[in-house]
Amino acid sequence: MSAPPSPQRSPAEPPRRPGTAGETSAEHPWPVRLLASKIDAYVARMPWTWVEGQVVQVSDRPGAHVVFVTLRDTDTDMSLPVTLTRRVLSRLRDVLPDGLRHGARVVVHAKPEFYAKRGSLSLAADDVRPVGVGELLARLEHLKRVLAAEGLFDAERKKPLPFLPRVVGLVCGRASAAERDVVDNARLRWPAVRFEVREVAVQGPAAVTEVSAALRELDALEEVDVVVVARGGGSVEDLLPFSNEALVRAVAAVRTPVVSAIGHEVDSPLLDLVADVRASTPTDAARRVVPDVAEELAGVAQLRSRARRAVAARVERERSGLLALRSRPVLAAPHVLVDGPAAEVGRLRERTRRALAGRLDRAAVEVEHLRASVRALSPRSTLLRGYAVVRAVGADGSARVVRDPADAPAGTALRVRLADGELTARAG
Repeated sequence: MSAPPSPQRSPAEPPRRPGTAGETSAEHPWPVRLLASKIDAYVARMPWTWVEGQVVQVSDRPGAHVVFVTLRDTDTDMSLPVTLTRRVLSRLRDVLPDGLRHGARVVVHAKPEFYAKRGSLSLAADDVRPVGVGELLARLEHLKRVLAAEGLFDAERKKPLPFLPRVVGLVCGRASAAERDVVDNARLRWPAVRFEVREVAVQGPAAVTEVSAALRELDALEEVDVVVVARGGGSVEDLLPFSNEALVRAVAAVRTPVVSAIGHEVDSPLLDLVADVRASTPTDAARRVVPDVAEELAGVAQLRSRARRAVAARVERERSGLLALRSRPVLAAPHVLVDGPAAEVGRLRERTRRALAGRLDRAAVEVEHLRASVRALSPRSTLLRGYAVVRAVGADGSARVVRDPADAPAGTALRVRLADGELTARAG
């Protein structure tokens, strides 16, 4: 059984629009007005909420019933427009006599609104409250504890400053007194010092972003050996950017040593804790980053004088030592060292000669006695007195001494030994 034919759509019938965003496709898209209405409906369901930010723009036209304010995130460049009624703004004047001003930290109770025709999102506020100094200080104290626990303030991570930097990076306000203090005092101490200056906003909503970008830019320059972040004094609110978490982490991330010179001695933003060196004032920063050429020259002169005195004293000691050695008898008459041993050698040689002569004389007498004894006991002495030694010669040529006539029968060949020779005979 075949399936029934599907109903055919009339050419004039419009295509069915997808009911959800996930059903849309290139062939079946949503028109802009539909998407805008969907967003408007979604935003309309969002509840009222409390939002904190920093005021960067106030548009208060005389006679207008609504005041337009731009609220910016304190750590990023994100911002949203906020609309306030005159009634809300009048209540705010009870705690802020000067009204909303650029850079003020506020908390607003608002509901998001989407304007479909312009495709823009804004906040409609029914209450605005300033963030008090006490609350700001409490938040900074909490942030200080968190960053300290992470080790960002540890002394082990502090980098030493170079003795004489090739180039000093300087982050400061535009045409500020802090810049003049650092540059002028540094050049008074070391006239040849070079600077890479980055003039940025040092208060207000843009301060964190611009100071962080200047730090990264100077850190990327190979010849920059130290970076000074300088700003004059101000209120707690004015110095808040230098306690911002994003800026503190940016300082901790750079490889170049950083000197913090923010405000006066009593001011202590978190930047002072994360920096490698904290200077009490911009002038103090100039003193810390470069040496004083006059002090260095005085130090060199002092060291040269000390070295000269030390060398002269050493030479004088050695000269005195040589004079003392030369005054000793052994060096005044050096032959004395030889005369004594030479005389002793002469005496020993004479004793040796006499001992040897006596020994030879005694040996000669002993030899003579031995000669006389040998001569007296020699058989030749007996032969000289007329005796002879008779030996019988055998048939084999051997000879034996004849001690008895029986040893030499008649006809036996004899050999007779005399004192001065030998003769042969035959027994008769």
